[in-house]
Amino acid sequence: MAGVIKRLRNLLTRGDWIYLASLLVPVFLYNLTLKVVRIVTRPDPPGLLGFVDQIRSDLLFNLGFAALWVGIFALVRGGWLRTVVVMLFHLTVLVMVVLTTSAHFFYTSTGSTLDLSFVIVSISSIGEIQGAIGSETTLSHWTLVSQIVFYVLAGPALMTRLITGTWESPPAEGRGRSDRTPLTVAVAALVLFCLSVVPSVTNAGNAFARDPLANMVVNEVATTEVEATVPPESLPTDTRLSPTPKTEKRNVVMVFLESTRARSTTPYNEDLDTTPFLDELSEESLMAERARALVPHTSKALVATTCGVPPPLDTQKTESEPGILPARCLPELLGEQGYNNAFFQSATKTFERRPQLVENFGYEYFRAIEGMDKTGYQKVNYFGYEDEIMLGPSRAWLEENGDEGPFLTSYLTVTPHHNYIVPQRYGTKEYSDDPELNRYLNTVRYQDFFLKKLIEQYKDLGLYEDTVFVILGDHGEGFGEHGLKQHDNTIYEEGLHIPLLVHDPKNPGPERVEENVSELDILPTLADALGYEIEGGEYPGSSLYAPPEDRTFVASCYHERTCLTSIDGDQKYIYSYGNRGEEYYDLSEDPKEQNNLIEEQPEGKMESLRDDLLAWEARVESSYEQQREETTTAE
Repeated sequence: MAGVIKRLRNLLTRGDWIYLASLLVPVFLYNLTLKVVRIVTRPDPPGLLGFVDQIRSDLLFNLGFAALWVGIFALVRGGWLRTVVVMLFHLTVLVMVVLTTSAHFFYTSTGSTLDLSFVIVSISSIGEIQGAIGSETTLSHWTLVSQIVFYVLAGPALMTRLITGTWESPPAEGRGRSDRTPLTVAVAALVLFCLSVVPSVTNAGNAFARDPLANMVVNEVATTEVEATVPPESLPTDTRLSPTPKTEKRNVVMVFLESTRARSTTPYNEDLDTTPFLDELSEESLMAERARALVPHTSKALVATTCGVPPPLDTQKTESEPGILPARCLPELLGEQGYNNAFFQSATKTFERRPQLVENFGYEYFRAIEGMDKTGYQKVNYFGYEDEIMLGPSRAWLEENGDEGPFLTSYLTVTPHHNYIVPQRYGTKEYSDDPELNRYLNTVRYQDFFLKKLIEQYKDLGLYEDTVFVILGDHGEGFGEHGLKQHDNTIYEEGLHIPLLVHDPKNPGPERVEENVSELDILPTLADALGYEIEGGEYPGSSLYAPPEDRTFVASCYHERTCLTSIDGDQKYIYSYGNRGEEYYDLSEDPKEQNNLIEEQPEGKMESLRDDLLAWEARVESSYEQQREETTTAE
């Protein structure tokens, strides 16, 4: 031991040790403290063995990080290169602190771990997310961040000056160290880094148990061996609507209810009176009992519903690229039949490249809150106003275009989106002891008032009887039921199960669809309701008026390589790429997914389900790659 200590002393000067330790030790303690907070605040805090397992990766990764810089400082001992090393040291530590802090607050806000691809996308679109960041931070947070940044940049020099009386370390040349010592330290750092990504031995889930930076690296390099090719001719890119003797050119209205899960609406939960109007409407509508979102994220839901194909399974907003969609969408299909169209949203225009997305769909008129009269309307989150702000622009467009022929209009609400600010127009009710959930339920209640006023607008303008209304949630919302909050990666029923009604005033009788259906079924349903046949290709969905009894529903998380699920009847399987344990639920007996039956399932069955999910994912990715190649070739 004495020999080891002596070699370490000879490795660096006293000033170097002070310089490095004054930054590496606080960062080490800071990162571990954040991890401890995440561990002890989990819904199921672990015992001693679980605690050690969950903090092991962070200990090893941070020790490896320290060893790396000790080796670099020992190797580069002077000159201009040393200045470069010192600058890189500060920059690297600063990036590390920013990423680990971001990962911490992302986890506490959503229950999900942060992946590198999402970080890159967020940086590239910082203007879109700055409102979300602002909603989660206070002046004290920014004060703390400023202090941390100042210390990272200036702290080591100040500490070295305070202890040694000089700003710089004495020359290191000539000290008695072996030339192999820096290499030994570098190897030690590599070994520590490798050990930090060894899988968890408890059921905490590898993504959570890993150090945040180690997890980002692992997720980025992780690959699947499943490959699939989708021939371009098999994609519904040449489809058209063919009139039949049953064709009626009636108006179509689609209302997307932001972040609205089925269990928080009255038609699906009679114990809640959040949506009495939707409940009343359901008694005169076709209602899907088990409708689900393909990806719990708004832009992805819009693709699945409007175009009838799975959205791209990424966070890069691929769906907004020109010509990327591997299908012809409703606005374009109906446009060929003489339909005008318009898309309204109560969110800011540029969020997630929405203008480019709706243009890809084929909408000719797009209206967001920019230019809308905001007088008397309340801002309800970091990118939108209460939904009634759309009523004025909607009426103006309908008065100008409603009598010129059939039309397609779409409305995307925003009020129930995080951070759940309740408009005071209709007061509030007490639904839950959880303040956040209670605010959310009140935003769902407000949204019901908007929906009622929207339908009344169509009645006032004499358009109601000749219009087919599709009303659905774009995705659900989580409130910690499975440790996850909000929606992007909430693959459980609170995130996927959505309300879905088709309201046809000419056919007001109540109908119930018991089969598993999804957003992919909307396009074929509307073609069916209007009396059109789809020619020139096939969409993967089916009409809700004649859904197949035996088909498997498949969905994905928003973040890549995070989770996939398949539902066959009432049997639900969740695959999480090793980030969490595999899960299997019987929804008929366990609708809230509390009893994981994975241990009771044969391994061969799980392997088959896993392969099917990965093959589906590969086919979806291939469809967008093929369409990109087709578009590039055409250009």
